[in-house]
Amino acid sequence: MSGDERKILDTSGDFQYAVRDGEEVTDPQWRSCRLIVTNKRLVLATNGSKQPIPHANVSLVDEADAPENAPADATALEVGNNVLVVDASNVDDFAFEYCRATLIGQVVLAKHPAVVGGVVQEDAEWSKARFRLDDGEVTLQFPGGGSTAFDIDDVGTIETGDSTVMGETRSVVEVEHTDEEGRSVETHFSGMGHHTAALEALFSGVVDRREGDYELSEMESQVLMALYSGVSPFEMADFVGTTPDEVEEIYQNLLDAGAVDEVRTRTEVALNAQGRNMASEAMSGE
Repeated sequence: MSGDERKILDTSGDFQYAVRDGEEVTDPQWRSCRLIVTNKRLVLATNGSKQPIPHANVSLVDEADAPENAPADATALEVGNNVLVVDASNVDDFAFEYCRATLIGQVVLAKHPAVVGGVVQEDAEWSKARFRLDDGEVTLQFPGGGSTAFDIDDVGTIETGDSTVMGETRSVVEVEHTDEEGRSVETHFSGMGHHTAALEALFSGVVDRREGDYELSEMESQVLMALYSGVSPFEMADFVGTTPDEVEEIYQNLLDAGAVDEVRTRTEVALNAQGRNMASEAMSGE
Protein backbone atom coordinates (compact mmCIF):
# COMPACT_ATOMS: atom_id res chain seq x y z
CA MET A 1 0.00 0.00 0.00
CA SER A 2 1.12 3.56 -0.68
CA GLY A 3 2.01 5.91 2.16
CA ASP A 4 -1.40 7.59 2.29
CA GLU A 5 -3.41 4.36 1.93
CA ARG A 6 -4.66 2.71 5.09
CA LYS A 7 -6.68 -0.39 5.81
CA ILE A 8 -10.24 0.18 7.07
CA LEU A 9 -11.59 -3.39 7.04
CA ASP A 10 -9.99 -6.82 6.72
CA THR A 11 -12.31 -9.81 7.03
CA SER A 12 -13.16 -13.18 5.52
CA GLY A 13 -16.08 -13.48 3.13
CA ASP A 14 -17.40 -14.73 -0.17
CA PHE A 15 -18.10 -13.16 -3.55
CA GLN A 16 -19.75 -14.04 -6.82
CA TYR A 17 -20.50 -12.35 -10.15
CA ALA A 18 -24.23 -11.83 -10.74
CA VAL A 19 -23.55 -9.99 -14.01
CA ARG A 20 -20.49 -10.34 -16.25
CA ASP A 21 -19.90 -8.15 -19.30
CA GLY A 22 -23.48 -6.91 -19.09
CA GLU A 23 -25.00 -10.40 -19.10
CA GLU A 24 -26.69 -11.95 -16.06
CA VAL A 25 -24.88 -15.08 -14.91
CA THR A 26 -27.25 -18.06 -15.01
CA ASP A 27 -25.54 -20.06 -12.26
CA PRO A 28 -23.38 -17.75 -10.12
CA GLN A 29 -20.87 -19.51 -7.88
CA TRP A 30 -19.59 -18.30 -4.53
CA ARG A 31 -15.85 -18.03 -4.01
CA SER A 32 -14.29 -17.68 -0.57
CA CYS A 33 -11.97 -14.73 -0.18
CA ARG A 34 -10.35 -12.27 2.12
CA LEU A 35 -12.10 -8.91 1.85
CA ILE A 36 -9.80 -5.96 2.33
CA VAL A 37 -11.18 -2.44 2.18
CA THR A 38 -8.82 0.53 2.33
CA ASN A 39 -9.51 4.23 1.93
CA LYS A 40 -8.64 3.84 -1.76
CA ARG A 41 -9.85 0.43 -2.95
CA LEU A 42 -11.58 -2.88 -2.39
CA VAL A 43 -9.34 -5.95 -2.63
CA LEU A 44 -10.58 -9.51 -3.15
CA ALA A 45 -7.76 -11.87 -2.12
CA THR A 46 -8.00 -15.55 -3.11
CA ASN A 47 -5.33 -18.27 -3.06
CA GLY A 48 -2.39 -15.90 -3.24
CA SER A 49 -3.91 -13.62 -5.90
CA LYS A 50 -5.38 -10.19 -5.29
CA GLN A 51 -8.01 -8.35 -7.32
CA PRO A 52 -7.86 -4.64 -6.46
CA ILE A 53 -10.80 -2.43 -7.43
CA PRO A 54 -10.48 1.37 -6.96
CA HIS A 55 -13.44 2.97 -5.19
CA ALA A 56 -13.89 5.37 -8.11
CA ASN A 57 -14.86 2.35 -10.25
CA VAL A 58 -17.44 0.99 -7.80
CA SER A 59 -21.02 2.00 -7.00
CA LEU A 60 -23.51 0.33 -4.66
CA VAL A 61 -26.54 -1.21 -6.35
CA ASP A 62 -29.90 -0.32 -4.82
CA GLU A 63 -31.85 -3.30 -3.56
CA ALA A 64 -34.63 -2.51 -6.03
CA ASP A 65 -32.15 -2.51 -8.94
CA ALA A 66 -30.18 -5.60 -7.92
CA PRO A 67 -30.16 -8.53 -10.39
CA GLU A 68 -32.70 -11.26 -9.63
CA ASN A 69 -29.91 -13.76 -9.05
CA ALA A 70 -28.24 -11.58 -6.39
CA PRO A 71 -28.91 -12.82 -2.81
CA ALA A 72 -30.94 -10.27 -0.85
CA ASP A 73 -28.74 -10.51 2.25
CA ALA A 74 -25.51 -9.69 0.39
CA THR A 75 -24.08 -6.41 -0.95
CA ALA A 76 -24.27 -5.83 -4.71
CA LEU A 77 -21.56 -3.64 -6.24
CA GLU A 78 -21.52 -2.38 -9.82
CA VAL A 79 -18.05 -2.44 -11.34
CA GLY A 80 -18.16 -1.25 -14.95
CA ASN A 81 -20.58 -3.57 -16.77
CA ASN A 82 -20.29 -6.23 -14.06
CA VAL A 83 -22.24 -6.71 -10.83
CA LEU A 84 -20.21 -8.21 -8.02
CA VAL A 85 -22.01 -9.60 -4.95
CA VAL A 86 -20.11 -9.63 -1.66
CA ASP A 87 -21.09 -11.45 1.52
CA ALA A 88 -19.23 -10.70 4.75
CA SER A 89 -21.33 -12.56 7.29
CA ASN A 90 -19.22 -11.48 10.27
CA VAL A 91 -19.67 -7.77 9.46
CA ASP A 92 -22.97 -6.27 10.64
CA ASP A 93 -23.40 -3.93 7.67
CA PHE A 94 -20.81 -4.32 4.94
CA ALA A 95 -22.45 -1.70 2.70
CA PHE A 96 -22.20 0.90 5.48
CA GLU A 97 -18.56 0.03 6.19
CA TYR A 98 -17.73 0.12 2.50
CA CYS A 99 -19.27 3.59 2.08
CA ARG A 100 -17.44 4.81 5.18
CA ALA A 101 -14.15 3.54 3.77
CA THR A 102 -14.86 5.23 0.42
CA LEU A 103 -15.35 8.58 2.14
CA ILE A 104 -13.03 8.60 5.13
CA GLY A 105 -10.39 11.29 4.80
CA GLN A 106 -11.69 12.31 1.37
CA VAL A 107 -12.18 15.92 0.31
CA VAL A 108 -15.81 16.57 -0.66
CA LEU A 109 -17.78 19.75 -1.27
CA ALA A 110 -20.08 20.96 1.50
CA LYS A 111 -22.41 23.87 2.21
CA HIS A 112 -23.04 24.27 5.94
CA PRO A 113 -25.45 25.28 7.22
CA ALA A 114 -27.43 25.50 3.98
CA VAL A 115 -30.77 25.65 5.83
CA VAL A 116 -31.51 26.57 9.45
CA GLY A 117 -34.95 25.91 10.92
CA GLY A 118 -36.41 25.58 7.43
CA VAL A 119 -34.94 28.93 6.30
CA VAL A 120 -32.50 28.85 3.37
CA GLN A 121 -29.24 30.59 4.24
CA GLU A 122 -28.66 32.82 1.23
CA ASP A 123 -25.09 33.66 2.26
CA ALA A 124 -24.02 30.00 2.64
CA GLU A 125 -21.29 29.04 0.18
CA TRP A 126 -19.82 25.80 -1.08
CA SER A 127 -16.43 24.87 0.29
CA LYS A 128 -14.03 21.96 0.21
CA ALA A 129 -14.21 19.86 3.37
CA ARG A 130 -12.40 16.75 4.57
CA PHE A 131 -14.91 14.06 5.56
CA ARG A 132 -14.55 11.72 8.51
CA LEU A 133 -16.91 9.25 10.16
CA ASP A 134 -15.63 7.73 13.37
CA ASP A 135 -17.57 6.25 16.30
CA GLY A 136 -20.87 7.34 14.76
CA GLU A 137 -19.87 11.00 14.41
CA VAL A 138 -19.57 12.81 11.07
CA THR A 139 -16.90 15.50 11.06
CA LEU A 140 -16.24 18.05 8.32
CA GLN A 141 -12.92 19.90 8.48
CA PHE A 142 -12.93 23.12 6.45
CA PRO A 143 -9.93 25.10 5.16
CA GLY A 144 -8.63 27.55 7.73
CA GLY A 145 -9.34 25.30 10.70
CA GLY A 146 -13.14 25.52 10.91
CA SER A 147 -15.11 22.33 11.47
CA THR A 148 -18.55 20.97 12.27
CA ALA A 149 -19.72 17.61 13.60
CA PHE A 150 -22.97 15.72 14.13
CA ASP A 151 -24.06 12.22 15.12
CA ILE A 152 -24.97 10.16 12.07
CA ASP A 153 -27.89 8.65 14.01
CA ASP A 154 -29.30 12.18 14.31
CA VAL A 155 -29.90 12.42 10.56
CA GLY A 156 -33.61 12.98 9.92
CA THR A 157 -34.26 13.32 6.18
CA ILE A 158 -32.30 12.92 2.95
CA GLU A 159 -32.99 14.63 -0.38
CA THR A 160 -30.98 14.25 -3.59
CA GLY A 161 -30.96 16.15 -6.85
CA ASP A 162 -28.83 18.16 -9.26
CA SER A 163 -27.77 21.74 -8.67
CA THR A 164 -25.14 24.25 -9.72
CA VAL A 165 -22.11 23.80 -7.49
CA MET A 166 -19.10 26.03 -8.04
CA GLY A 167 -20.19 26.72 -11.60
CA GLU A 168 -20.90 23.09 -12.54
CA THR A 169 -24.04 20.96 -12.49
CA ARG A 170 -23.45 18.27 -9.89
CA SER A 171 -25.37 15.77 -7.81
CA VAL A 172 -26.22 17.16 -4.36
CA VAL A 173 -27.16 15.23 -1.21
CA GLU A 174 -29.14 17.34 1.30
CA VAL A 175 -28.88 16.00 4.85
CA GLU A 176 -31.08 17.26 7.71
CA HIS A 177 -29.76 16.94 11.28
CA THR A 178 -29.45 19.02 14.44
CA ASP A 179 -26.51 21.26 15.26
CA GLU A 180 -24.73 21.97 18.54
CA GLU A 181 -27.53 24.39 19.51
CA GLY A 182 -30.25 21.79 18.92
CA ARG A 183 -31.54 23.54 15.79
CA SER A 184 -32.76 21.60 12.75
CA VAL A 185 -30.24 22.37 10.00
CA GLU A 186 -29.28 21.02 6.61
CA THR A 187 -25.79 20.30 5.36
CA HIS A 188 -25.54 19.90 1.59
CA PHE A 189 -22.89 17.62 0.10
CA SER A 190 -21.48 17.28 -3.40
CA GLY A 191 -18.24 16.31 -5.12
CA MET A 192 -17.09 13.51 -7.39
CA GLY A 193 -19.70 11.04 -8.58
CA HIS A 194 -18.56 8.10 -6.44
CA HIS A 195 -18.40 10.38 -3.40
CA THR A 196 -21.99 11.60 -3.73
CA ALA A 197 -23.22 8.06 -4.45
CA ALA A 198 -21.51 6.82 -1.29
CA LEU A 199 -22.86 9.75 0.76
CA GLU A 200 -26.42 9.08 -0.41
CA ALA A 201 -26.13 5.36 0.34
CA LEU A 202 -24.51 6.01 3.73
CA PHE A 203 -27.09 8.48 5.05
CA SER A 204 -30.09 6.80 3.41
CA GLY A 205 -29.07 3.50 4.98
CA VAL A 206 -29.16 5.10 8.43
CA VAL A 207 -32.66 6.50 7.83
CA ASP A 208 -33.97 3.27 6.28
CA ARG A 209 -32.77 1.12 9.19
CA ARG A 210 -34.65 3.34 11.61
CA GLU A 211 -37.98 3.50 9.79
CA GLY A 212 -40.81 1.32 11.09
CA ASP A 213 -44.34 0.55 10.02
CA TYR A 214 -46.03 2.91 12.48
CA GLU A 215 -48.92 4.81 10.86
CA LEU A 216 -49.67 8.22 12.35
CA SER A 217 -53.23 9.24 13.21
CA GLU A 218 -54.40 12.66 12.06
CA MET A 219 -53.96 14.13 15.55
CA GLU A 220 -50.51 12.56 15.95
CA SER A 221 -49.50 14.11 12.63
CA GLN A 222 -50.68 17.52 13.85
CA VAL A 223 -48.69 17.17 17.08
CA LEU A 224 -45.55 16.08 15.23
CA MET A 225 -45.81 18.97 12.77
CA ALA A 226 -46.39 21.40 15.64
CA LEU A 227 -43.29 20.13 17.45
CA TYR A 228 -41.35 20.37 14.18
CA SER A 229 -42.49 24.00 13.83
CA GLY A 230 -41.28 24.87 17.33
CA VAL A 231 -44.52 24.77 19.36
CA SER A 232 -43.77 24.19 23.04
CA PRO A 233 -44.95 20.80 24.39
CA PHE A 234 -46.65 22.71 27.23
CA GLU A 235 -48.75 24.71 24.74
CA MET A 236 -49.61 21.73 22.55
CA ALA A 237 -53.15 21.01 23.81
CA ASP A 238 -54.37 24.55 23.06
CA PHE A 239 -52.47 24.66 19.75
CA VAL A 240 -54.00 21.49 18.28
CA GLY A 241 -57.35 21.90 20.02
CA THR A 242 -57.47 18.88 22.30
CA THR A 243 -57.10 18.01 25.99
CA PRO A 244 -53.84 17.72 27.95
CA ASP A 245 -54.66 14.07 28.70
CA GLU A 246 -54.96 13.26 24.99
CA VAL A 247 -51.68 15.06 24.31
CA GLU A 248 -50.03 12.95 27.04
CA GLU A 249 -51.36 9.80 25.36
CA ILE A 250 -50.08 10.97 21.97
CA TYR A 251 -46.64 11.70 23.44
CA GLN A 252 -46.55 8.15 24.82
CA ASN A 253 -47.50 6.73 21.42
CA LEU A 254 -44.76 8.79 19.77
CA LEU A 255 -42.27 7.65 22.41
CA ASP A 256 -43.20 4.03 21.69
CA ALA A 257 -42.80 4.69 17.94
CA GLY A 258 -39.33 6.18 18.51
CA ALA A 259 -40.32 9.60 17.14
CA VAL A 260 -39.55 11.67 20.25
CA ASP A 261 -37.24 11.57 23.25
CA GLU A 262 -38.49 12.16 26.75
CA VAL A 263 -37.00 15.32 28.24
CA ARG A 264 -38.59 14.98 31.66
CA THR A 265 -41.25 12.77 33.16
CA ARG A 266 -44.66 13.72 31.72
CA THR A 267 -45.53 16.69 29.56
CA GLU A 268 -42.23 17.52 27.84
CA VAL A 269 -40.75 15.72 24.88
CA ALA A 270 -38.37 16.68 22.05
CA LEU A 271 -38.34 15.54 18.43
CA ASN A 272 -35.47 13.27 17.43
CA ALA A 273 -34.20 12.35 13.96
CA GLN A 274 -36.94 9.79 13.35
CA GLY A 275 -39.60 12.26 14.48
CA ARG A 276 -38.28 14.99 12.19
CA ASN A 277 -38.37 12.53 9.33
CA MET A 278 -41.97 11.51 10.15
CA ALA A 279 -43.03 15.15 10.55
CA SER A 280 -41.46 16.06 7.22
CA GLU A 281 -43.32 13.22 5.52
CA ALA A 282 -46.58 14.25 7.22
CA MET A 283 -46.20 17.82 6.00
CA SER A 284 -45.34 16.65 2.49
CA GLY A 285 -48.50 14.56 2.46
CA GLU A 286 -50.81 17.48 3.18
